[in-house]
Formats: sequence, C-alpha cells, structure tokens
Amino acid sequence: MAEKMIIKRPKQKFRGYRDYIGDVPLELVLIPDGTFTMGAPEDEEGSRDNERPQHDVTLSSFLMGRYPVTQQQWKAIAIRTHLKENIDLKEDPSRFKDPYEGIDRWLRPVESVNWYEAVEFCQRLSKLTERDYQLPSEAQWEYACRAGTTTPFHFGDTITTDLANYRGTDDEDFNLLGNYGKGPKGEYREQTTPVGYFDVANAFGLSDMHGNVWEWCLDDWHDNYEDAPDDGSAWMEFETSYLAKNKQNDSNSVLRGGSWDDIPDICRSAFRFYDLRRGTRLSVNGFRVVCVFGGTL
Repeated sequence: MAEKMIIKRPKQKFRGYRDYIGDVPLELVLIPDGTFTMGAPEDEEGSRDNERPQHDVTLSSFLMGRYPVTQQQWKAIAIRTHLKENIDLKEDPSRFKDPYEGIDRWLRPVESVNWYEAVEFCQRLSKLTERDYQLPSEAQWEYACRAGTTTPFHFGDTITTDLANYRGTDDEDFNLLGNYGKGPKGEYREQTTPVGYFDVANAFGLSDMHGNVWEWCLDDWHDNYEDAPDDGSAWMEFETSYLAKNKQNDSNSVLRGGSWDDIPDICRSAFRFYDLRRGTRLSVNGFRVVCVFGGTL
C-alpha cells in the first residue's frame, strides 16, 4: 500500500531452453500464454499519458531470451556473412569492451546497434537455427517483464541498484532523482554490466528487464494505446521485412526497459521510449529476441 515499500527478489523455477550459435549458447525462457493489463494507471508515480489507456491484452505463449543479446552472441552471428539477409553487421560494435569486475567483456550486452541491425541478427539467427526469431512486440515485452505483477517494477513498488543497473544518483543538471518512490538512491556505474550480473530474475525467469540497455521492439511508435492490438501482435504500418529493405520509412520505433544511463522512473515496466528513429545507434541501446514456436528446441 502507499506507506509500505515492497521489493521482491524471486528465486522461482522456470522452464528454459538452450539454442546454439555454433558453440555459443543462447538461453531462452518459455513465456506462458495469458492475459494482462498493459500500461500504467494514472496514480503510478512518473507515468505518462502515452502509457494509457490501460487495456487487456491476450497473448499466446512464446520463447524469449533470458538476457539481452550479448556481445559474444552478436559476434557469432555477425561473422556468419553467408547468412546475410539485407545488411552487413559489424563484428564488434559495442562501446564497452573491457572486463567488468573480472567478468569476460563478451558477456556484456551488445549495444550501439540500431533496429535494422537487430532485425538482421534475428533473420540470420532464424536461417541458422531454422526457427522463427524476431524482436518482441511491445505487448510481448511488457507482458514478459511484468510476469504477473502490476507494480511499477517486477521487483515491486521500487527498485535499487543492488537489483539493476541504472543511474541511482541525482542528475542535478536536469533536476532528476536517482531514487523512485520511497526507494533509496544508489550508485551510477556509467557502463553496462554483464548479463545476469545481479543474480535476480522475474517470475518467468527473465533477467535485466529493468536497466542495463534499452531493448528495441518491433512496433512503430504510437502516441497512446487508442486502438492498440489486443492480441500481443506488433503495431506496425509495414511488415518487418519491408522495413528492413526500405529504410525510406525510417520512422520511430519503441524501446523498453531503460538503461545504465537512465534514472529509475524511466526503467518502469510501463515506460515507453519513442524519440529514436530505427537507424539510431547509441551505447544505451540493445535488444533481446523472441522465438515463436516452430522447429524443435
């Protein structure tokens, strides 16, 4: 309730799968089918009008990357030029290339990739595995992030820098707070952390859904949820394949989850970032994949 701060660190069992890019593993989590309420209520601290109207969405089950795509996984696909669909991929595009606290740098999430490059990764991965990989729709992303919760974060009412990688100090230049609600301030690492660094997952078994890197979604940007799909599909004017080949329609796409450089308010489950065209590369932007059932895992 309003006076009670709740933070959860779930350690629940989940159903997982493992695919491979050569000898590089890609861990996937089964996201069960279900219905959830997408968006934020008006009384949620920091919520925006573009997170409303809240609406129920019913989704079929799918697989989702347990973590954002890592630098190791990215390189394993980028070097497979024979799988090229539309564009070349840089083997090592990321800004952060050093080990983190003794942990291999290749376990950091890949960043500095744009939407088209993320789509190319998914297309190559699909060719290699003969399974249908793609970026998540906004609805898939939020459903998977919430994992049955209705609080601002899947942890509960607030968030701490012991649970996620975000800017936990005040940004005095823009008068922004490093804490959310009754939660504490924390540290500002100023870089990505290796995936799974915090050893915490939501009830579906997903990690790093809040902070670390923004995650590209398939959808075009829409200013609110009026007339949004209620079946979990991506809300797009053109098909993904058309956009990947025709950059003339370089419209804004949606990113979710916040990053290492963002205050906690922006890392909420319902927050939607819109101010980037699909061709933009920034060291705060990465992605994770979903796999719709097809083939055998």
